[in-house]
Amino acid sequence: MAASLSRALKLPGKKGSDLGEYDPLTQADSEDETEDDDLVLNYPRNGLNPAVADLRGEEELDEEEELREGAGHEVGPGRSQGGAAEEKAARVRGAMRSAAFLLPLSCAALLVLLCAFLIPCPQGALLQMQWERELGDTAGVTSPPIALWDVDGDGLEDVLIAVTNISNDSQPMSAQSKELSVWALGGGGGQMLWRKSLREPLISVQCGLQTGSSDPLHSSACVLISSGHMIAINASTGWTLWTTAVGHVVSHAVLLPDLQGDAFPDLLIATLPEDKVSDLALVLISGRSGALIGRPVNFNLTAQGKLIGPLLHETQTGAYYVMFGLGTVEAVSLSLIYSRATGQTAASRVRLKDPTWERLRKSNSSSLIHISSVSDPVDFLLSLVVGSCQRLRNLDGVSALNCSRSDWIVLSNSSRRLSVLRASDTRPIWSLSLASIHTCPAAGHFNDDGVPDLLVHQSANGVRKVQIMDGARGRSLWEAEFVCPRLAVEDSSVLTASGQSVFLFWAGDPLAQPQNVSKVAEPVLRKLFLLHPNYPTILLELSSTTDTVLSAAVSYQAQQKDASYISVSSRPSSGRALGAQVLQTLSLRAAAADARILRLTDADKPSAFQLRKFLRRLAFRQVQQQTPDLHNHTLILSL
Repeated sequence: MAASLSRALKLPGKKGSDLGEYDPLTQADSEDETEDDDLVLNYPRNGLNPAVADLRGEEELDEEEELREGAGHEVGPGRSQGGAAEEKAARVRGAMRSAAFLLPLSCAALLVLLCAFLIPCPQGALLQMQWERELGDTAGVTSPPIALWDVDGDGLEDVLIAVTNISNDSQPMSAQSKELSVWALGGGGGQMLWRKSLREPLISVQCGLQTGSSDPLHSSACVLISSGHMIAINASTGWTLWTTAVGHVVSHAVLLPDLQGDAFPDLLIATLPEDKVSDLALVLISGRSGALIGRPVNFNLTAQGKLIGPLLHETQTGAYYVMFGLGTVEAVSLSLIYSRATGQTAASRVRLKDPTWERLRKSNSSSLIHISSVSDPVDFLLSLVVGSCQRLRNLDGVSALNCSRSDWIVLSNSSRRLSVLRASDTRPIWSLSLASIHTCPAAGHFNDDGVPDLLVHQSANGVRKVQIMDGARGRSLWEAEFVCPRLAVEDSSVLTASGQSVFLFWAGDPLAQPQNVSKVAEPVLRKLFLLHPNYPTILLELSSTTDTVLSAAVSYQAQQKDASYISVSSRPSSGRALGAQVLQTLSLRAAAADARILRLTDADKPSAFQLRKFLRRLAFRQVQQQTPDLHNHTLILSL
């Protein structure tokens, strides 16, 4: 305590020259301190007493402060101005660094805004989903050949259609000059993509044949079939790839597997035999060069009637059979056709034969397998699949596979019966009597059993009865009667995102109750109706016209989740003897949202608001290109 009091009494800054002198207070109190206190208070730092060290440190700090103050007085105001200039320069450098960082950032943000809002969208995104174009002249009610294929690579199916322009239409038909051509029109607005002149009227236009090119725009070809020639053209440009004279052609082309080992699929067509003794000839054609593979294979058929097929069918064992006929449905092994045409054995894959189908042959000497009875003349042979592969008959491998592995619909014109046959043994599963049917049924999914259902319409006494038949059991799922529109246009089905199909058909006004009159007057206005399975008591009137509709097809727009209804009509022209051929496209989503609602019953549900809300969410999708197992049924329709 005495030592601490002694240090506290010393003035700060005073040098202690007598640190070693005798201090009576310290000496007196030192006897009362313990040994530990002596160690703490008197432990030397750097050879000095702690009190001396603290005092010397304070003196050194005072001396350094006096030196700094003296230096400041000696330098004067000039040094202060230099420090201010350096500080100002530092601030300028910081501002420049900030500007160098913010300026590129601002430019980048401005560029993003320009790209997002000011630069216009590419032309491919500006779609005109509803358009109309006058193509040429038309005489009568003949439907022109039409195909759907993406020829310009924009992801939309374009329209390829045969066009006829007639000059001197006031003269007799024999004196008229016809200009024949095929047009490719863009699916997003109807603009002309290319045009190719022809010498003969076309029987068929089919697209999707492989060319072997690595360029996607030149990898597919379209096959134009006239009565005497087959012409393969580049789908994107219309340039001719090869031309083949094949005699008198009477059918479309059928895509076959590779028969020659050149990695290209080959083709088959039906012609009239040159010997004029046989009934029909099947001709194999190279898909790569258009050259004939061997010689035509002639067949003598037991029945005479409308040409059936030809169509390719692949059985469950992988064997290929060609189905064709005149008024009947016959089948012949593809390997047999190749052997007779070339005199050589077909490849191992094509050589396969199905034992079940071979047992259906009634005679070992006969090469034909009879599918239908001779007593029931057949009018149509169709694939029992959802989609348009049996109508457009594109030559791409996916569409051909989808059709070749499907079951079959056969339209007959004698017993007026609708029958379902198993493809394995051609035995009937169910049969149904129907009235007169003039067009092919449309297959779609009305219920959720996975089996395609059929939309059929029957016309009699001025009344058209429209029905949806259960594809699995043959019972009626939906039906209604309308005034007959006097049209023979095939109905359509469009697959929705939910897996169900909407059904499109032409008719007149709906009839509230069955009519027993002998004839109903032909309506002036023909109407296109849409039926959705979720609302079977409601019809949507999409459009109406006084034109004569010749044919129709459906095109999908995957990006927009929409579908277009494409129709070809004959429209009367004022001051001209012949009508105009008009091509129209209708967006189904837009048409459904603005459609007129017709209620087949007096029920108030759903309300108009609920229905409009449902229609705004309606989306369509492309049919999955695969064939599910549908119990291997073949469909026979007898009229």
